[in-house]
Parts: sequence; structure tokens; C-alpha cells
Amino acid sequence: MAQAGTSRPAPVQVEGGLVQGVVEHDLAVYRGIPFAAPPTGDLRWRPPAPLARWQGVRKADKFAAGCMQEAVWADVVGKAERPFSEDCLYLNVWSPAKSPQERLPVMVWIYGGGFVSGFTSLPLYGGENLARKGVVVVSIAYRVGPLGFLAHRELSAEAGGRGSGNYGLLDQIAALGWVQRNIAAFGGDPHRVTIFGESAGGQSVSILAASPLAKGLFQGVICESGASFAPVKMDDEGGENILPIATAEARGTETLKSLGVATIAEARKLPAKAISAAGGAILDRFWPVLDGQVIVDDQYKLYRAGKYNDIPILVGTNSDEGAIRLRSTTLEAYTAFVTKRFGAFAPAIFAVYPATPEQALRSHKDVYRETDFAWGTWAWAHLQSETGKSEVFVYYFNHRPPYPNTPEYATVGVSHGDELDYVFGWQEPGQLPWTPTDRKLSDAVLSYWANFAKSGDPNGPGLPQWPRFRADHPMAMHFKDQPEAGAYPNLEKVEFWEKYYAWRRGEASPPGTVRGGR
Repeated sequence: MAQAGTSRPAPVQVEGGLVQGVVEHDLAVYRGIPFAAPPTGDLRWRPPAPLARWQGVRKADKFAAGCMQEAVWADVVGKAERPFSEDCLYLNVWSPAKSPQERLPVMVWIYGGGFVSGFTSLPLYGGENLARKGVVVVSIAYRVGPLGFLAHRELSAEAGGRGSGNYGLLDQIAALGWVQRNIAAFGGDPHRVTIFGESAGGQSVSILAASPLAKGLFQGVICESGASFAPVKMDDEGGENILPIATAEARGTETLKSLGVATIAEARKLPAKAISAAGGAILDRFWPVLDGQVIVDDQYKLYRAGKYNDIPILVGTNSDEGAIRLRSTTLEAYTAFVTKRFGAFAPAIFAVYPATPEQALRSHKDVYRETDFAWGTWAWAHLQSETGKSEVFVYYFNHRPPYPNTPEYATVGVSHGDELDYVFGWQEPGQLPWTPTDRKLSDAVLSYWANFAKSGDPNGPGLPQWPRFRADHPMAMHFKDQPEAGAYPNLEKVEFWEKYYAWRRGEASPPGTVRGGR
């Protein structure tokens, strides 16, 4: 634990041995603690294995390498600064506790990156500002791309026919198990753990909230732009990502062919870099799989039946999520996209999202916003409020960061991931000149998130009241220049997509067609 006037806290006993971190601004910080054996060699494409013990005191003062991936964020951080490795199952801890007896609430961060990229050492993800709100913060790594989500018939057979492909999610579950068994040594309370994530990290926490393998590992969920409630992706449907096992296994076979090998045994002998390169940085090529083990069914159906881990949730989206997908478009590109991806529902979509030269960009981005992020968030909040007992809180982030005054940002509102600076209280040096309004809003967001971790309720002294979401009275907290409660945003549009997804599940017909058409 951190002690005033020291540069290093006393060593902490965890699974594997003793670790020693550093003291930074009165916080005890531990970087690069292993939570599972390196998933290399014969352990590649297997669930994370137990650690081997080490001798002496292990230094925990540097981030471990990120999990092997193509450099999707190479323009943000160079490979030399953030090395990647297959040996990557490590986590980090920021603790304000002065002794193990404090039993502070715990927040476990799961990064995004489309399941093909992401790492804990990104400066944005530093846990110090949240920790100063009285919580222990943990950030965990998980395998991504083909090393984290490759399914194959041989791998499914190795698992006794239970399916394959969700190794990255199994890493997350293993890390949460480590937290349960070890976080008390850092002053954390294993019975008050909140998982939080954004984008693919949000998808992850959503999946874990319904996974029987994760039951009891956490007591709260914060999901930022990533709820996974769409039906299983059978073809090239718009707004769907979870793969059926047969499709994922077929993709695995294609991947091995591209690598010039025929068996998993041969593939396990290949360099990790070659496998990662074969996967590339294409979003949704390698994605969580309906394996019957981690993901047992269409999540919408699970929630409708009340088959999920019923715990408090805080979920939300940003006002211009679609800007992450495109900054410009044409009328032709927009109409072709909708017609190809949404089939018989396209005419109804054009009625709600106009296909005109003036509206094409706005419509195109908003279709992305609703199908990739907003509808899933609505579905989660709505279903849990109807079938669960735990509290539901929803936010809508509509405070535009101080973007540069350049043409590149002229049409961008609050894009995907823009809330992260405020959640972590991190001001990017030399990029976004925060105003007092930005800093005040960030402090409020930090307080709401920490309060939720402490009690399952974001409300607290000095903060505007955040109303609970109810299906019969849907309200949300709007983060504009300051927090302000209001009606659920874009309600008519998310309810429109409820009809679309009912059609995709075979429960309804698109407008203007005979029931049963698909």
C-alpha cells in the first residue's frame, strides 16, 4: 500500500509470488502483473492456463507488452514505444488504499479496439484520476484478432465439442477471477467489483453480463457504446456481429489456408506475428462467437427470458458515434449501403433517414449510430428494466470536445470514444485545449462512475440527480456542458430499429410486406 514519503510500497503477495509497484502521487501503482500463463506454443488458442510461481520479488513498475496485433493505432503510438507480444496476459492496479483492510470498491477496465487491437498502456487509460475518487482501478489485457478469436473445427474438438474462438473473452474472465482472489491484498473489495469498457470493451462487458462463466465475478457494469444485443450474423446483415460457430470455424479454415498450413498443430508452430498479420486489422473478421459456452444464445432472447446476471448497469452512447465510421459520403454511397446491408427494410429506413444530397451524410452516420451502438444500449436498458430487479441508468454524451477549428472536424459532433477523455480525466497534451467547462464536466463524470462502483447508483452529493431508467418512463442523463437529466434521446429512432431487429430475429415483417418475409 502507498505510504507517504516512500517511492515504493511494500511488496504484495499475489498468485505467483510477491510483486512490488511504485508510489505515484500517493497512489500505489502496479504495472505488468501476470494473471495467467503466457498463451504461447501449445497454449496458443486455449483457455488461459494457471501461472507458474516465481522466486523473489517481481518488479511491477512497467506496462507489459500489448497482445499481438496489427498496428491499428500506429498513428497514435509507435511500435517501438508500445511493443506487442503473444506473451501479454498482464494487468495493472492503481490503489489509493493505505492498508488492505480498507476494502475499497474496484473498477476493472476492459479496452476497446474492435477485437483486433487495444492495449492497457495507452496513456488515456491511466487509472489515477478514478482512483483518487476512492476506488481501486484495474486494467486487464486480452488476446485480440486471430490469436484471440480464431475458431476452428479442431479447436472445438479439443474443447470437447463446446465450441471455440472466444479466447479473448476467456482471458477477461480469467483476469476477473484473479481480481476475486487477489484484489483484497491491494485494499480492494472483491464483493464490490464493477467492470467497465468502451466499444469492443463495451461489447465485452455486455457479453459477460449474460455469460454463465462470469456469474459472480462482478457486481456492476458500465458499458460505453458497445451493448451486444443484435441477432447472430448469418450473412452480411447490417448491424449484426456475433458469429455462429459454423461461420467462425469456416473463417478459421480459410485463415489457416492463407497461412499455408492445414492443421492447428502446424499453426501453433508459426510465429505469432505471421498469424496476426493474416488477420489484419479488418473489423468484425474476428469477433466473439456463439460457442455455447461463453456466449450461449442471442443476448436479446436471454434478457427477454430473464437469463442473465441481474446486477446494476450504467449504459450509454455518444451523439455522433457514426463519425468514427465516416466523415464524408455521397448520396449514391449511402443508398447502396442501406440497400445492400438492410435488404427489404431499406425503404422504411429511407423514410426515417432521408436519402437526399443534403441529408446523406447525417443519415449515413446516424444509421451507424443506431445500429452499432444506440439500439443495443436501448435494448439492454429496456429489457433489464422489464425483466430484472437491479437498477438501470442511461447516459447520452453530447458535449463536443474542443476539436481544432479545421475542415476535418467541421461535421463531427461527439464521436465514438470521445467520452473517454472525460471518464479518465485525461487531457491530451497539445491536442485538446480543455476549458474550465471541460474540466468541471470530467470531474462530474469521474464522480458519477466512482459512485456507481461504490453503491450501484451514480448519484451523490453535489451532483445533479441522475434518474433511474424505466421502460414506462425512459429517462437519461445528458452530458452537455453540464449534466442534465432529460428524456431518452432519439427515442423514435431506436424504437424503429426495434422493429428491424424483430424482423431479423424472424418475429416480424418489414413495413409494406407480408408477414414471414425475410
